[in-house]
Amino acid sequence: MNVVARRDLDTTRETPTIELVEVVADLEETDPTALSPLYEQIDDMVAGLFSSPPSGTADAKLEFSYHGYRIHIQQNGTATFLQASG
Repeated sequence: MNVVARRDLDTTRETPTIELVEVVADLEETDPTALSPLYEQIDDMVAGLFSSPPSGTADAKLEFSYHGYRIHIQQNGTATFLQASG
């Protein structure tokens, strides 16, 4: 897997998964509305990570797949987008 992008997400955004879809759309050079939406469970998990983050020592992270990318999100808002080679 190759890292194709790193972004610092806006952790105060009401719907943080929209920003994730926007990044993937940018990487794919397409309109965000052309991509499938992220499921509500992911939206709730991402929002929860940012709105009630655990202690910094917990170093909480989320990792999931979306539209051919493996996305890693840290509680500080850093997101890494990886794409499988080949």
